[in-house]
Amino acid sequence: MKVRLLKPEDAKAYWELRLEALKSNPEAFASSYEEAVQRKDPIKEISTRFQEEGSYTFGMFDEDKLIGNVTLVQEKALKMQHRGNIYAMYVSAENRKSGVGRSLMQAVIQHAKTIPVLEKLNLTVEAKNEKAKNLYTSLGFKTYGYEEKALKVDGQFHDEEHMVLFL
Repeated sequence: MKVRLLKPEDAKAYWELRLEALKSNPEAFASSYEEAVQRKDPIKEISTRFQEEGSYTFGMFDEDKLIGNVTLVQEKALKMQHRGNIYAMYVSAENRKSGVGRSLMQAVIQHAKTIPVLEKLNLTVEAKNEKAKNLYTSLGFKTYGYEEKALKVDGQFHDEEHMVLFL
């Protein structure tokens, strides 16, 4: 298994894994599967995003199959360039508990440390997702906020925790 920065030619594999993520864990993402499948040309959009400065998506591959991903986006506004945000963390169900999530997060943290202006990383996690919170805490993230009823999925509310890692 290998972690690497995703390239435009990985867009189709990323899109397929993203749809799996939105379908299997709707409470973990602000985007919905229903909205995602209505997008006009998502693979082209993703391919373009993989080339944008300040946006880095890492993927874990088992042979040639993408089994997990995580995205780091650097804030662009002058007063917030010291902040990076971690989004879209996902590991396919059959590959959990094998260190994939940890490897992805370590790769994104290491990359963030190579960006001189970045001083902290923020992420949001579903409050009941103990496995994810334990992973993030073990990597040095600390909770700094709690949002009740952050998402509403199929009539059920989900709270979120906001976490930070100071580089």
